[in-house]
Amino acid sequence: MIKILSIKKVFNASLVISAVCAVIIMSNIIQPRQSNAKDWGLPTNQAAIKYSFAPIVKQALPAVVNVYVRHRTRRNKRRSRLSRDPFFRRFFGDSFGVPKERIESSLGSGVIIDASGIVVTNYHVIEGATDNEIKIAMANRKEYRADIILKDKKTDLAVVKIRADGEKFPFLSIANSDDLEVGDLVLAMGNPFGVGQTVTSGIVSALARTGIGGGDAQYFIQTDAAINPGNSGGALVDMNGDLIGINTVIFSKSGGSLGIGFAIPSNMVSLVVNSARSGRSVQRPWFGANVKKVTPAISEGLDLPKPTGVYINSLGDESPARDAGLRVGDVILSVNSHAITDAKSFRYQFSIKGTGGRANLKIWRNGRNITKMVSLVSAPETPARNETRLRGNNPFSGALVANLSPALAEEISMSDQTGVVVVGLGRRSFAKRIGLVPKDILLQINGTEIESVADLVETLRGRQRSWRFTVKRGDNILSMSLGR
Repeated sequence: MIKILSIKKVFNASLVISAVCAVIIMSNIIQPRQSNAKDWGLPTNQAAIKYSFAPIVKQALPAVVNVYVRHRTRRNKRRSRLSRDPFFRRFFGDSFGVPKERIESSLGSGVIIDASGIVVTNYHVIEGATDNEIKIAMANRKEYRADIILKDKKTDLAVVKIRADGEKFPFLSIANSDDLEVGDLVLAMGNPFGVGQTVTSGIVSALARTGIGGGDAQYFIQTDAAINPGNSGGALVDMNGDLIGINTVIFSKSGGSLGIGFAIPSNMVSLVVNSARSGRSVQRPWFGANVKKVTPAISEGLDLPKPTGVYINSLGDESPARDAGLRVGDVILSVNSHAITDAKSFRYQFSIKGTGGRANLKIWRNGRNITKMVSLVSAPETPARNETRLRGNNPFSGALVANLSPALAEEISMSDQTGVVVVGLGRRSFAKRIGLVPKDILLQINGTEIESVADLVETLRGRQRSWRFTVKRGDNILSMSLGR
C-alpha cells in the first residue's frame, strides 16, 4: 500500500529534487502507456465501459437446448416368493409381489452442432434411455422428440438427432480446443437446476486436467465459470461464439458451484460427432504399447533434462508402435507438437485424431531427441472374442468370459491384450461369490494353461473334487484353492 504523507514547509533543497524525481519515476511506472492500454483492451471511453457479452449470448444461446429424459424402470427385478402363496394373494390380490414400474426423470443440457438438428450432450444425461424417451426443448420453448445416434460411455458423450422433417435449427460451430490458453474468457451455457437457460462467465483456469472422472475424457478444460447440476451437456463457448467444450463435471462439497468446473474439449467432441455422422462407433487409434509417467528417478536414469512425458515399458507384437520403430525405454515427449505430461494426456492426444493418417511423436532416446511417425489404425479383434457364459458345477459358473484381443482391450481399457478375460458376472453367481471381478485374466486351472475360451470350456468339463486356479488382476498374480 502506498501512503501519501504531508511535507513540511521547511526542507532541504536536495530533498526537493529527490522527491520530484521520485514522483516522475513513480508516475511513469503507475501510468500505463497509451499503446499498452490499447493492446490490453482497457476501456478508453464511456461506451467501452458498458461493454457486454450480450452479442455473443444472442448468437450462441439459441443453439443450447434442454434435454429431458423420462424412462420406466422396475423397482424389484425378482418376484417375491410370497406372491406365489394363495393365502397372501387372497388378501392382497394377484398383483401382490409383482415388480412395479416407476418413472425416472433426468434433466440436462445439449448443444446443436448442425442445422439439421444434431445435438451433443453427455452420456450420463441420457444413459438408459430409448429414442421415445428423449425430448429436446428449444430456447423458444418449442419441444421435439429425438433419436439416439451414438452413445459413448468412455468419453461421456452422446449424439442425438431431433425429429424434424426439413426444419433448420440454429447451431454452434466447433472450435479447435488446442487453441485455448489459460486466462481466455469463456461463457458456460445450460439449464442448471431446471430453472431455464442460464449464462455464466469466467476464464479458462487450467488446461489438460486429468484424473477427474472415468474414461477417455480424463483430459478437461477447467473454468471458474459457474457450472451447476443441469449444466451437464451444455456449452462452453469462446469469445467468437464457437463451441470450445461440453460442460460435464464440477468439483463441489455442497452440490453447487465452487468455481471449479470441467468441460470435455471440443476436439474430443469432434471425434465422437464425426463417428456418429459416419454411422460407426467411436474409432480410436491403436498404439499397442504400455506407457508410464516419467518420474524424477526415471528422468535421472535416462539423462532427461526434466521429468516429463511418458516412457514405454512394454510393446505389443505387430503393433503400430513397434512397426514405427519405437522401443522399450523410449520417452514420448509430445504428440503432434502437444506436450505430454502423463499417460492420460498421451491417450487423449493420440486418440482425438481418430483413425487414418499418422501421428508425429517426439521421442527421447539415448540422450537426444528423435521423431517417429505412428500409423493411426483401429485395433484388430484377433482372436475373435467368443463371449461365453460359463455354466455347470464349477467355481466359474455365471462368469461371462471372452478371448482378449487388442480391440477388446481398447474397449474395456486394459493393458493386457492376450488371454481369457472375465467381462461380466451374474448377480448371484458362484464366480462372483468366490471373488472374481471383471478384467480378471484366467491363467491356469488345475495345472492346465488357459489360452482361449475353448480351452477353458474343455477344462471345466466333468466333476472335480478340488479346484486350483491362478488369476491375473492388474499387475498382481493371485492363486486360489477350493475343495479338498
